[in-house]
Amino acid sequence: MRIATWNVNSITARLPRLLAWLEGSGTDVLCVQETKSTAEQFPHAELRALGYEAAVEASGRWNGVAVISRVGLDDVVHGLPDGPAYEGVPEPRAVAATCGPLRVWSVYVPNGREVDHPHFAYKLRWFEALQAAVAGDAAGDRPFAVLGDYNVAPTDDDVFDPAAFEGLTHVTPAERAALAALRSTGLTDVVPRPLKYDRPYTYWDYRQLAFPKNRGMRIDLVYGNAAFAKAVSDAYVDREERKGKGGSDHAPVVVDLDL
Repeated sequence: MRIATWNVNSITARLPRLLAWLEGSGTDVLCVQETKSTAEQFPHAELRALGYEAAVEASGRWNGVAVISRVGLDDVVHGLPDGPAYEGVPEPRAVAATCGPLRVWSVYVPNGREVDHPHFAYKLRWFEALQAAVAGDAAGDRPFAVLGDYNVAPTDDDVFDPAAFEGLTHVTPAERAALAALRSTGLTDVVPRPLKYDRPYTYWDYRQLAFPKNRGMRIDLVYGNAAFAKAVSDAYVDREERKGKGGSDHAPVVVDLDL
């Protein structure tokens, strides 16, 4: 079984590449983030033509997440239970579903913007709500994973130059402590480092030739429980999908499971 996570940075803009990637990669379950669409605008028909169905949590031009599956889609949860709102508005950043033998969450963690910005405090509260929401499944016997754009680099090795991020979000002790608290529920990072190359980044800014220079970050993560981690047979970042005209600024992260 092959599952993946991918921040597509607009599912409308990325649709031809998304459909081609699904066909070519043989992915059974894909968690997507930053769809930047309403639920009505989501390309259900195009995905059904390839044998996929989707659980979507989206409300407009910002954020948005989905679970796309060709192995079943049951027990869907829309939104993060007891999740905080930002400026009084709940944001579409989480959706969960059972896909065949496993259960997954697709999450798009708030960016945080700046360390002294209200969005940063919101990000930490959001992590607390995520931890509470997944704790039961994380400790359970069914294969379970939380996949998505976490907007946190777990260690200094997960950014191209730690000095370049000094004083910025994504690398602060508070954010990394939130990740550690999430792992304490029984989850582990199932994508090993190094993979088939050094520095398996998942995100590169569009500006200043960041991708050709490999000035990236590893912020798209797959955290699985013990049953999930035991089944992992391979994992990789599909850097090829980041290349070329019209790509997302993130690459898909793919995990193969023996289930």
